[in-house]
Amino acid sequence: MNSDTSKNIYFASDMHLGAPNHQESLVREKRFVEWLNHITPQTAELFLVGDIFDFWFEYRHVAPKGYVRLLGKLAEMSDSGIKIHIFSGNHDIWYGPYLAEQLAAEIHRGPVTKTFFGKNFYIAHGDGLGPGDYGYKLLKWFLSTRLTHAILRFMHPDWAIGLATWFSRMSNSHNYDGKKEKTIVPLEKERLYIHANELVKEQPELDYMVFGHRHIVLEEAIGEKATCFFLGVWIEFDTYLEIRPDGASLKNWSQEKIAVVSE
Repeated sequence: MNSDTSKNIYFASDMHLGAPNHQESLVREKRFVEWLNHITPQTAELFLVGDIFDFWFEYRHVAPKGYVRLLGKLAEMSDSGIKIHIFSGNHDIWYGPYLAEQLAAEIHRGPVTKTFFGKNFYIAHGDGLGPGDYGYKLLKWFLSTRLTHAILRFMHPDWAIGLATWFSRMSNSHNYDGKKEKTIVPLEKERLYIHANELVKEQPELDYMVFGHRHIVLEEAIGEKATCFFLGVWIEFDTYLEIRPDGASLKNWSQEKIAVVSE
């Protein structure tokens, strides 16, 4: 339960900072920080729902360099009393204690349920959820094991981070330049949409389900009262979800305006 019922809750995901190169990532990071500056006065809690970074891995005394504008702003927000939530995604799966210690952030490695303004939320990055995709689910399990962590930590940071970043950029989930076709399937075949429909059967008390990962923007009613949101991707859409005492709105941000994507 949020402590300040006069302020809003915000959700964003899939900034993929670091990709496809420093110059383009920096533009995206600055734009994201501008949005954070805009929402800070009316924010009680901020949820970053996975793939904030295109790659993240921590050693005991080493963390990825860069992202100082974002991390500084998040630290400022946290110091002012705003609760920061960070979800691991399929690209930034290997969070250690660094962000939790420096930002007083709560790190989530799987789906969570929360209650805000009397409404029940299910929040997840979304990778590996829903039917099928067993090859990825096996890969995710392997990448999350202590053995994999030990192998990477045994390597020099320059080698391990360089290798992992290369693999990350080979991922077919990206659409950095707008030229690559997205994998669009009928809604009834979307794994996360199927997962959401199963959730409301198992947990009929849910009011909202919030997902990242799929890089598409969606607001869809499910069951008798629930709404499913896909947050989109900051590489292309600059979309975010605003939760207020009087309801929820999926919006997009630019320097010129905030425009409602769907209501």
